[in-house]
Amino acid sequence: MKFHLIGIGGAGMVAVAELLAARGQEVVGSDRAESDNTRRLASLGIAIHVGHDAEHVDPDAAVVVSSAIKDDNPEYAVARQRGQRILHRSEALALAATGLDFVAVAGAHGKTTTSGMLAVALREAGLDPSYAVGSTLPGGASGAYLGTGEVFIAEADESDGSFLNYTPAIAIVTNVEPDHLDHHGSAEAFEESFVEFAKCRVKGGLLIGCADDVGSARLLHSAEGRRWSYGTGARVPGTEAHVSLEITGPGQGRVTLITGRGPSVSATLDLAVPGDHMLLNAAGAWAAGIELGVEADRMARALGRFTGTGRRFEKRGTVRDIVVYDDYAHHPTEVGATIRAAAEETEGRIVVLFQPHLYSRTKEFSAAFARSLDLADAVVVTGVFGAREEPVPGIDGHLIADKMVRGQFVADMHEAAREVARLAEPGDLIMTMGAGSVTSLAPEILEAL
Repeated sequence: MKFHLIGIGGAGMVAVAELLAARGQEVVGSDRAESDNTRRLASLGIAIHVGHDAEHVDPDAAVVVSSAIKDDNPEYAVARQRGQRILHRSEALALAATGLDFVAVAGAHGKTTTSGMLAVALREAGLDPSYAVGSTLPGGASGAYLGTGEVFIAEADESDGSFLNYTPAIAIVTNVEPDHLDHHGSAEAFEESFVEFAKCRVKGGLLIGCADDVGSARLLHSAEGRRWSYGTGARVPGTEAHVSLEITGPGQGRVTLITGRGPSVSATLDLAVPGDHMLLNAAGAWAAGIELGVEADRMARALGRFTGTGRRFEKRGTVRDIVVYDDYAHHPTEVGATIRAAAEETEGRIVVLFQPHLYSRTKEFSAAFARSLDLADAVVVTGVFGAREEPVPGIDGHLIADKMVRGQFVADMHEAAREVARLAEPGDLIMTMGAGSVTSLAPEILEAL
């Protein structure tokens, strides 16, 4: 079968393209500009069109789109006009996983790291899983891979509700903290989408959720079927098992599977990535590994081999004893967790350059962002990266900075980069943070130091 992927260079689409091609399907695609992703796909023999044109679309191809593709895209428009088969990216990914035990990792934050941890650990444990993770893996490895094993791991996207297109054997929910309200409309609707996600499991499928998150715990309590909780707190009532996490030091902890039926199983975690939130993610991944038949100590050791995904606490360089990191955090909870993790890595000050992502999120969470960012020693907030949204008058990074004790607003991101370089002193840690173009600023900061 032939597939035409519109926007093939996008992070989520790259994984679909690689996996479909690896399964022997003919894959072509287009994107508005050449990129590292399109060049990598071309090196795999996938035909890439630069620019969007109706002439690019084979009438016999199934057309794959993401939620980012608008109705006026000429390729999407001609496919609809012809009545061609049109698949959402998530539906194509589910096709690529046909016949495998599907593990879907969802949550407002933590899903990329948790799915990456699970992919690396199961590979280290000898299961050779297939996976589609929304970032690069340790060593710059692709986030998409077709293995020889029976397990398929996917990062499941709740932002547009597309995670409802999966039927997982194991569903991991890291948290149910309201986000993407531009799509869902309300916190209640966002939470309801996770209720529906839990119902998508295959018969006998397992739901694994974080008991430390109020929304996830509520989901575990109300869902039907097999359920495990994990976290530093108490077991969620009604679950058949609980993975208790005891944090013993930076990146270190003890996980214990408590079932109430026979002896408990324990293992020691010693992670290569900092932060208590990483230990929580590892506890969820460890639980999934146990369910998939990996021995407890072996799974824990394998998790220790995980060194992080791209743009998640990623070190970009050091100048004058000032180290620069980049992180994808774009929700208040993620921002706070990342700054706390940074505090484990340095005895110096933490200087943050934060780029808000989406006008709707900035308006909704400005006060929460301010509280989280004030955990740092100095913060420069720059202009909003609007992504799919049009600018909204009066909504910008100043909404956050004005509510902060240690924050300032610099609208131009290049000027903001120079300002954080000016603020930093030897021994400090600089963090660029956000889901948008701020990731490109690390070289500018390093040059300015």
